[in-house]
Amino acid sequence: MAASTCDVFSFCVGVAGRARVSVEVRFVSSAKGKGLFATQLIRKGETIFVERPLVAAQFLWNALYRYRACDHCLRALEKAEENAQRLTGKPGQVLPHPELCTVRKDLHQNCPHCQVMYCSAECRLAATEQYHQVLCPGPSQDDPLHPLNKLQEAWRSIHYPPETASIMLMARMVATVKQAKDKDRWIRLFSQFCNKTANEEEEIVHKLLGDKFKGQLELLRRLFTEALYEEAVSQWFTPDGFRSLFALVGTNGQGIGTSSLSQWVHACDALELKPQDREQLDIFIDQLYKDIEAATGEFLNCEGSGLFVLQSCCNHSCVPNAETSFPENNFLLHVTALEDIKPGEEICISYLDCCQRERSRHSRHKILRENYLFVCSCPKCLAEADEPNVTSEEEEEEEEEEEGEPEDAELGDEMTDM
Repeated sequence: MAASTCDVFSFCVGVAGRARVSVEVRFVSSAKGKGLFATQLIRKGETIFVERPLVAAQFLWNALYRYRACDHCLRALEKAEENAQRLTGKPGQVLPHPELCTVRKDLHQNCPHCQVMYCSAECRLAATEQYHQVLCPGPSQDDPLHPLNKLQEAWRSIHYPPETASIMLMARMVATVKQAKDKDRWIRLFSQFCNKTANEEEEIVHKLLGDKFKGQLELLRRLFTEALYEEAVSQWFTPDGFRSLFALVGTNGQGIGTSSLSQWVHACDALELKPQDREQLDIFIDQLYKDIEAATGEFLNCEGSGLFVLQSCCNHSCVPNAETSFPENNFLLHVTALEDIKPGEEICISYLDCCQRERSRHSRHKILRENYLFVCSCPKCLAEADEPNVTSEEEEEEEEEEEGEPEDAELGDEMTDM
């Protein structure tokens, strides 16, 4: 949800191989806070901006289950064929056109002290310079008594998959401030994200941690303080400040998904093939995904979350005119126009996935109210204002199924396809 301060500032966003696109952040209202607006005509299909997160982190359960990703940019580290073998549970799975896989294992590097992996020397250096000096456990990487390992284990014991946030995103925020020469600059950057009242923050944390959230939150705060205390952001370690930090990540964290297999499939789609060869390849890929679904279910990607300054200014609409994606197989977020956007028009994304957007107005409002604490007034919701506040029988069945899942199953921005 967009931040609540009233600054107005413009960006000229350079996109490789494209003209520069201008957008402007404006104050919208006390309810919506900031919004992102076009300052020139943006055509359907055009990349509005590409953004690097201030911080990003892979989800802890995702990493534990051997979804191998760069510890900095979350680029998938497995080759497409290795990815397919693991996801299908078939060690002998072979992919045609292996030359289409873009993973470069010869470029991979690890931290010489704790052995976490990076996709390149550039990412290893970037992590070291920004936060990893503070977070590197060195030879204690596997020591369960190391303060960071105790914090991560506590988080995993509280926040089960499907994951929508990570305590390590908060840890990287603190570590970034710890390592920074200009600490105030980073504190200002992090302070741009959505501010909530104490009651709203409590609702968000309750949604993330469940019914026993107060005791769980205090345990996490204590372990977080033992591992990372930093005087420059001492307010983050108080009970109120930690809850605010938690709510900031829960509300503003953008899901990131990367996959070498998905990249390979997209490359296959772009091949120029004879009709018979195209049909055979499509049949193979369809069967591959059926095999993955049977073995792994919906957990296909290396998943994590990040904090993006511009993206966080994009408000929600049930009929969005833009969408987010990660086509570069790393944490670089692309926002693309779904239709022509006129100068002065607000750029809106959806906080709901495709299936949720097809539900009734009542169901959409229920999800948004519970997870983002606002009532949507987009054109679609206004047009359906006279509809009864009931869900269809099919939707009620889906909601009952979801209630049987962990409480946080719906929380977080839509995990965008590659």
